[in-house]
Amino acid sequence: MINTLKEVVSIESVTDRGEGGYPYGSGPAKALDYMLKKAEELGFRTKNADHEYGYAEIGQGDDIIGILGHLDVVPAGSGWDTPAFEATEKDGRVYGRGTIDDKGPMVAAMYAMKDILDQGKPLNKRIRMIFGQTEEKGDWDDIEAYKANEELPVCGFTPDAMFPALYGEKGILFVEIAMPLKDSGLEEASAGSAPNVVPALCTLKVGGDTIEGTGKSAHGSTPWKGENAIADAVEKAERAGKAGKFTEMYSKLFSGSHHGEKCGVPFEDEASGKISVNPGLLESEGEQVRLTLDIRYPVTYTSEDVFEGLRKTLEPYGVEMKVVHDLHHVYMPKEGPVMDALLGAYRDVTGDMSEPIVIGGGTYARGMDNIVAFGPVYPGQESVEHIANEYVGIDHMNELREIYRRALENLLKDQDSISLQICSR
Repeated sequence: MINTLKEVVSIESVTDRGEGGYPYGSGPAKALDYMLKKAEELGFRTKNADHEYGYAEIGQGDDIIGILGHLDVVPAGSGWDTPAFEATEKDGRVYGRGTIDDKGPMVAAMYAMKDILDQGKPLNKRIRMIFGQTEEKGDWDDIEAYKANEELPVCGFTPDAMFPALYGEKGILFVEIAMPLKDSGLEEASAGSAPNVVPALCTLKVGGDTIEGTGKSAHGSTPWKGENAIADAVEKAERAGKAGKFTEMYSKLFSGSHHGEKCGVPFEDEASGKISVNPGLLESEGEQVRLTLDIRYPVTYTSEDVFEGLRKTLEPYGVEMKVVHDLHHVYMPKEGPVMDALLGAYRDVTGDMSEPIVIGGGTYARGMDNIVAFGPVYPGQESVEHIANEYVGIDHMNELREIYRRALENLLKDQDSISLQICSR
C-alpha cells in the first residue's frame, strides 16, 4: 500500500486541459493509467473512458456502492523541504503533493476493497472506485461525464475531507473582479496559483518599482490559517507612498478580513458558521488587473446573496464582476442509513464519538446523490492539504484502510445496519 502511494504521488498530476492530447493533461492521465493498472493487479475490473474518468470495481449485483475521489493535485507551490513530486518517507510519514489530498485516502480505500475481495465471500453489490481528474479546478467535467455515461451509485462516500463525516458543505463561489489597468495605479501584478489557495508570493510593479509580498499558503476554505501575500504587498506599496485605486480597494475591503466583514457579505448561520473570503489569484493581462475571490458561504444563503452584497460594496471602485465558478451547498440530515454505516466504522476503530460536521471545503459529495464526505483527517489533526510539506502518516494510512474496510462492509449488509433501498433514488 505504501509503495503504491509513493509511486502515484511521484506523478505530477496537475490538471492542464488538453496538454499532451489528454482531456486534463498528461499528468492526470498518467496517474489514472497507473491506478487502473494497479487495480487490475489487485484483481479488480476496470474501465478507462478515454482519460475523462476511470473506475475500478469488485463484486456483483445491480446496486453500486461508490467511492469518489480524485487523482489531480494543486501545484506544488514553494517552501518544500523535500521534492513535492518525489514521495519521501521519513519519521513514519510520506511527504509529497497529494499524500493527504487525495491520493493517500484513495490508495487506502483501494486496499480496503482488496481486503474485502481477499475474504473470498460472495458480494451481492458492487463496490466501484471512481477516479476523478479535475476536482481541484472546480469544474468537475469528469464527474459530469461519468454521470452522463455510467450507472450511478446508490450510496457511498468520498474520502476527501475529514472525520467523523460531513452532513453539509458550504456553497463555493469564485468571483472575478476586473479593474482597468490604467486606472488601478499598477503596472503589473501577479499572485497565486489557484483561487482556492492562499497565495504565498505576490509581485506588484508600481511606478517603475517592483514590490514583493510574502505570506503563508493555506487552503482557500480556511484563509485564516495562512497569510495572504497580496495583503503584504499592498501594505508595502502604501508604506512606500505608491498607493493607487487597486491598493486602496484591497486594503479597505480585504486586508485583515476573512469573513466578509469589510466587503459587504458578513454572512453566518447556526448550521455552518461564518462565510470565508480568500483573495486567491491576482493577475494583470492586457488592459485589466483581475482579482479572483474564493468564497465559501453558509448553507442558508445563496450565491445570489453573496454576489449582490459584493456588487454593492465594490461599485464605487468602477470594477466589473463575474462569477467564474458556482457550486451550490450541500445539506442533509445527520441521521440516515449511509451516515450510520460510516459513523459506525469510524467509531469502532477510533472510539471517537464526535458528531458529524459541516465544512467550507467542496468535495465530490456535491456531484452525486447520497454520497457523504468521510475522512481522511481526524478531528484536531493538523491540516496539511494545499500547503508545502504535505504528508500522511503511515499509521494513519493503516487506520484509514481499516476504517474504510469496515465502512464498506457495513454498506454491503442487507438488513443489519443499512437498507440500500432507503438511500436509492
